[in-house]
Amino acid sequence: MAFWAGEYDCIVVGGGHAGCEAALAAARLGCQTLLLTISRDQIALMPCNPSIGGPAKGNIVREIDALGGEMGVNADATALQAKLLNTGKGPAVHALRVQSDRYQYQRRMIRVLDRQDHLLVRQNVVVAVLLDATGTLVGIETETGAQYRSKTVILCTGTYLDSRIIRGESNVPGAPVGQMPAYGLSDSLRSIGFDLRRFKTGTPPRLHRRSIDFSKMTIQPGDPKSGHFSFYPTEETRHDLPDIPCYLTYTNAQTHQIIRDNLGRSLFYTGELPGIGPRYCPSIENKVIRFHDKDRHQLFVEPEGLDSQEYYFQGFSSALPEDVQEKFLHTVAGMENAEVVRSGYAIEYDAIDSLVLRHTLESKSIKGLYFAGQVNGTSGYEEAAAQGLMAGINAALAIHGK
Repeated sequence: MAFWAGEYDCIVVGGGHAGCEAALAAARLGCQTLLLTISRDQIALMPCNPSIGGPAKGNIVREIDALGGEMGVNADATALQAKLLNTGKGPAVHALRVQSDRYQYQRRMIRVLDRQDHLLVRQNVVVAVLLDATGTLVGIETETGAQYRSKTVILCTGTYLDSRIIRGESNVPGAPVGQMPAYGLSDSLRSIGFDLRRFKTGTPPRLHRRSIDFSKMTIQPGDPKSGHFSFYPTEETRHDLPDIPCYLTYTNAQTHQIIRDNLGRSLFYTGELPGIGPRYCPSIENKVIRFHDKDRHQLFVEPEGLDSQEYYFQGFSSALPEDVQEKFLHTVAGMENAEVVRSGYAIEYDAIDSLVLRHTLESKSIKGLYFAGQVNGTSGYEEAAAQGLMAGINAALAIHGK
C-alpha cells in the first residue's frame, strides 16, 4: 500500500560518490534534502581501486574542492599514501594521487553527511520516479510503498540498476561487495521514456597480506610532502600524509597463455554478454588480447586500509572463473602462494544515454529530474563526484528560482 512519507526540496537516490556530493551540495545551499540509499553502511563505497586522483582525475578533485565539495577533504583526511605523478613532464600535467583507507573514507563521509544541516540520510530502495497526469515530476516511491514528494530528484544509481555479477559461466543478480541490485527503477525509467543501455565494468581479486611475497616486487613509496587535494586545510588534514607503501610486479608469458587458453569460459568472449566496458580500465583479458605484442603488463599491489589485511591487485581485473583466476594469479612474481579473499568479477548494469540530458545534468524531457555518475555512462569516483556536485548545485538553484 503506497503512502505519502514526506516532502523535500531535493531527493538524491544513491549514496555513492555522486550521491554524496549531490546531497551535500543541495543541503549546503539551503535545500531540505533526502538521500535514499540501499545501505547506509556502504555509503561512499570504493568497490574498486581504493584511491583518489591521478592523471586528469586529480585535477577534477581539486575543482570539486574549489566548488565546495567534500571529496578532496575526505581523501586528504583518510589517505594511506600520497604521490605526485607525471613529475617528469610539465607542471600542467602533474597529478596528485592518494592511496585511500577505503574503510576510513566511508566512515568519515557518513559522519559528514549525518552532521550536515538540512540533510537526512535514509536507507530504502527506490523503485519508481513519480509523475502526475501532466507528466510533471512529483517525487519517488520506495519498495516499501513510501512516496516522497519533491520538485527535484537526482538519480545517482551507480552500477546497481538491474545489476548482475559475472565470473566465467556464472551470471547472477548482484551488486558490489555482496549488496543487492536495485530492481524496479529501470522499468520505471523505461515507462517514462528513457532508453537504457547495458554497460559493464570489473574489479580484480583481493589478496591476503600474509600470503604475498613482497620481496619479489618493487616497492613504491609515496611522498609525504606531495601536498593535499584541498585548498582549505582542517585539523584533520593540516599535516603530512602517512606513507604506507604499494608494490609493483608484472605478468609474464605464462600468465598470458593461461588467460588465452581460457577465454572460452568467459561469457564476454563467447558473445553471450555484449555489454560495453570502460575504455581506460580494461580487464587483464582485454589487455592480453588487445596488446598481444607486449611481453608483460605492470600490476600494483595496494593496501585497502590500516586495519585490513586485504590488498587490491590493480591492473588484474578479471571476469574469468575463480579457478582460472587463481591459476594465472600464481604465475605472477610474489603471488606464487597468494590467498584470494575476494575473487575478481565483472558487473553489468543499466545506464542512460547522456545525450538526453542538458548541460546542467537535468533531463530534457522531465523538468527537475537529474542524473549523475555512472548511470550516465561514465566511469570513476572522481567524475561521478563532480557530476553529483554539479547536479546538486543546479537542482538547488532551480529550487531557489535561479
